[in-house]
Amino acid sequence: MSDPPTCLVQHGASRPPLMAVARDRMPRPELLRLYENATVVVVQGGPGSILDARSVGHVPIAVPRRPDLHEVVDGHQIAFTRTMAKLGEAIAAESAEELVRALEAALRNPESVRTPPRTSHPELAGQKLQEELEHLSATHSGPIALRRIRQAFTRH
Repeated sequence: MSDPPTCLVQHGASRPPLMAVARDRMPRPELLRLYENATVVVVQGGPGSILDARSVGHVPIAVPRRPDLHEVVDGHQIAFTRTMAKLGEAIAAESAEELVRALEAALRNPESVRTPPRTSHPELAGQKLQEELEHLSATHSGPIALRRIRQAFTRH
């Protein structure tokens, strides 16, 4: 087996980078192995990417895709990345300068971006959702209930 690359970019439909090893796509198990053995992980700001890095013990540097650049249709990645950064689950980098600063800091102190793997608990999440929905339906009805349900999912 060859040594892992110094910098690997999974670029998807985008142009491959000139200064890094490039792959358009790779199977998720392979990507997770690379994340697990990486010094620093940089991802786009989608939930799957951030949570994949967290699942193997990395606090990723997350660069959200932006609607003003026509990378996505809305600002969901910006909002998600900011929320995950507030929770300590990611490091948000919304500009080139922030990305460079985050990379420099992570490379100076790689242990600062390592943490125990984040494990999911779907049963607990389902139970909490059910409890919240039961509470909302018991205390509200009609259009107000729908508004309260939306609010429950946007609490910080």
